[in-house]
Amino acid sequence: MKAIRIGTPAGLEQLQLVEMEDPGAPGPGEIRVRVHGSSLNRHDFLVCAGKMPTADGRIPLSDAGGVVEAVGEGVTEFAVGDRVISTFFPRWIDGETSDRIAAFSEVPGDGIDGYAREVVVRPATAFTRAPRGWDHVEAATVTTAGLTAWRALVVDGPLKAGEVVLVQGTGGFSLYGLQLAKAMGATVIATSSSDEKLERLRALGADHTINYKTHEDWGRRALDWTGGRGVDHVLEVGGPRTLDQSAIACRAGGHIAFVGALSGFSAPAPLPLILARQIRFQGLMVGSRAHQLDFVRALEATGIKPVMDRTFPLDQLAEAFRHERAGLHFGKIGIAI
Repeated sequence: MKAIRIGTPAGLEQLQLVEMEDPGAPGPGEIRVRVHGSSLNRHDFLVCAGKMPTADGRIPLSDAGGVVEAVGEGVTEFAVGDRVISTFFPRWIDGETSDRIAAFSEVPGDGIDGYAREVVVRPATAFTRAPRGWDHVEAATVTTAGLTAWRALVVDGPLKAGEVVLVQGTGGFSLYGLQLAKAMGATVIATSSSDEKLERLRALGADHTINYKTHEDWGRRALDWTGGRGVDHVLEVGGPRTLDQSAIACRAGGHIAFVGALSGFSAPAPLPLILARQIRFQGLMVGSRAHQLDFVRALEATGIKPVMDRTFPLDQLAEAFRHERAGLHFGKIGIAI
């Protein structure tokens, strides 16, 4: 079977298309999955670019959508022909997170081999069913970007109808957040550095948009737009360069879900404002299998579908990452396998 391995030293130029031995039949509690789609995340790029060390020869990509080809003894949840999607933390089934999960030691494409390959054999609990009617590449976007947005707004929020949500940029996570918020009766403020992208955000349902490049005080502008009350939830992806404006935009007692740091990790946080307004500042990373099961049901109930930018074949994975790095995409970048 075909697969992509990360060469040594790691780097986009070192992504190698290789032939691997077929993994064979599943054992007890396992399923064999024919992988047909994946999607790119910032985490995948950092691993492939060598900015997050992993084992030599690692198979990248944490997201997968595919079809069950065989089930092992004792598996009752899945049958041959079922369409499934992977989970980011295969052993986080339910409940609170743990040190083991936080270490990423079992995350596909990082601590263990990922899904840039044609076939995998994994424990059945490392998958859930895919949303009905979705193609495999669309379904693969649920695993990381979609589930993170669901956890930020619904599990940890918890979002209520009539509240105001601020989303940053036009990556897959932010667009999932926009769609979820609108589906649940919230008002959405969206930011981008591109007027063209802001127009597309409005077409998706954003109630108010701000060009953060033109208006560096976008936090104050969001605050003013709410009549001085502030937003209830901020989906924070920028990090040091955006956190102060997020705190300015947030209402007293509001919620900032910190899920990314595109501008780096070293900068002072606006602690006086966070303390004075008693803002709930929460870091999070994806979610559990139980969260994903709930999210799939919600997607089917609401009719939300992911916003797709472009899809690349597996042998053009490096080019797909370069497209992601250029920052020109709107929505998720898919990989067809």
